[in-house]
Amino acid sequence: MHTSFLQGRTALVTGSVQGIGLAIAEALAGAGARIAIHGLADALQIEAALHAVKRAGAPEAKFFEGDMRDPTKIDAMMQAVSAWGGADILVNNAGVQHTVSLAELTTEIWDKVISVNLSAAAHTMRHALPAMAKRGYGRVVNISSVHGLVASVHKAPYVASKFGLIGLSRVAALEYANVGSRASGGVTVNCICPGWTETPLIEPQILARAGDFGGDRSAGIASLLAEKQPSRRLSGTDEIGQAVLWLTNPMAHNITGIALPIDGGWTSQ
Repeated sequence: MHTSFLQGRTALVTGSVQGIGLAIAEALAGAGARIAIHGLADALQIEAALHAVKRAGAPEAKFFEGDMRDPTKIDAMMQAVSAWGGADILVNNAGVQHTVSLAELTTEIWDKVISVNLSAAAHTMRHALPAMAKRGYGRVVNISSVHGLVASVHKAPYVASKFGLIGLSRVAALEYANVGSRASGGVTVNCICPGWTETPLIEPQILARAGDFGGDRSAGIASLLAEKQPSRRLSGTDEIGQAVLWLTNPMAHNITGIALPIDGGWTSQ
């Protein structure tokens, strides 16, 4: 595989100032893509993310603002990206989670989770996909979750949004399946469904479990994952990035409409 197969392409990765999103942006940068960074961050975080993707190989990188709860702000962001050259690759990674029982669920919680995790992806896709179709090449990768394939208690809005994201992606995959050609790479829409992944967000849970084992972090991770993830190993954010990169290769022109679990066997149970 040629290491610069994304040279001349532009990738927009939402929620990419840290964690999984930044790892995805770095992976795409490493293959030569220009990177449009997005997320909730201060000036220092934005600068660090831009530096990281340039260091990874991006010939250009730029930050774009856009509140994923607000369709008008998403429209403005997508128009700005279009003016910058347009997104050949769109990765919808921005997301929120709120743990709450159905009995305690509020309208505000439901609307926030659905708007960021599901509606925002529909809004970015409706802008990006027609332009991809005109070029004969385009890749949409939506970051769902194992909770887009299996449910858990107290996660109704999150599970609903992630199941919905997979459904939305499959519809888009069908609508654009015959666009372009094998030579041009076609237009594909897919989902990645991560299980437990090593990000700063889960570090407090790891440390809490490690405390039960005399501070042994590995034992803490195994304990945390035992209930759900049979491998008892965390995925690295770079592994998610490499999976997304694989889907962007022109050779993946016939891989569309999939929901790829990276979950250590969680959804096989």
